[in-house]
Amino acid sequence: MSTEPLAQAIAQIARTDGDHTTAIARLSLHRRSWRTDPLHCIYGLGVAVVAQGGKRVAQGEQVMHYGPGQSLVNTVDMPVISHVVQADAARPFLGMMLTLDARELLQLASDLDLQPLPRDAPAFALSLKPLDERLLDAATRLVRLLLEPQLVPSLAPLIQQEIVVRLLCGPHGPYLRQLVAAGSPSQQVAQAMAWLKQNYVDDVLMDELAARAHMSASTFRLHFRKLTGMSPLQYQKQLRLQAARQLMLNQDLDASATAARVGYESPSQFSRDYSRLFGGPPQRDIKRLRQAPAAVPG
Repeated sequence: MSTEPLAQAIAQIARTDGDHTTAIARLSLHRRSWRTDPLHCIYGLGVAVVAQGGKRVAQGEQVMHYGPGQSLVNTVDMPVISHVVQADAARPFLGMMLTLDARELLQLASDLDLQPLPRDAPAFALSLKPLDERLLDAATRLVRLLLEPQLVPSLAPLIQQEIVVRLLCGPHGPYLRQLVAAGSPSQQVAQAMAWLKQNYVDDVLMDELAARAHMSASTFRLHFRKLTGMSPLQYQKQLRLQAARQLMLNQDLDASATAARVGYESPSQFSRDYSRLFGGPPQRDIKRLRQAPAAVPG
């Protein structure tokens, strides 16, 4: 199975290095002619396909290398470290990211006649699987559709729905179905994570988060770590630090003002946590980011 047709389609549209939004709102294309430094970012619900080159993604202690012939699905908003590890000018990194909609997943999963999930069904945020030939064909058709802009409004929703159905029925299916299965631990934890993402600035008690997931505190911590590879407090800290980095990068705030904006009472504690996560103090890290080439988020 060759990803060359998909690579050619991406290269036709993404002619320069960078991250390219498209006329299909949930589809982005990515091109790099060099290997990139590790980038701390947050992956949302979606599927990523590499057509050419290779990437490395680390989530907690879980490290994944993926390239042509593989697809990566993420089921919840997850802080990860991601970078391109295989790319050059002759054969640049070429990839695509399709954001998924949880409501559409729920609707299509309920419409499909799928076998019930076993009790020991996997519950991890990231799922790396071989790329099914029919899924690859659908992804290629979606990208090629961008070359026929007059057909995008009519055909793009149909091809995106096909991709979702194939994901639900394929190797990624159990991971996605855990997310939308009513009352499943993954769904309950995902709902608490969504709330935490909106309220990361506030100090939150573990009992309050657990109550939102309808679990005891100990059970909630167990399922949270199983899904994300980290504790709820570590997740909140990463949300705060990711937001702080974006504030300083985009609004030119100093570290003390930023610390207060993201919920830190102690600027010195903020600087220590920031250095631990990003490998350097805030001012030096932001200077490096502004001088460095962008990395691929998907």
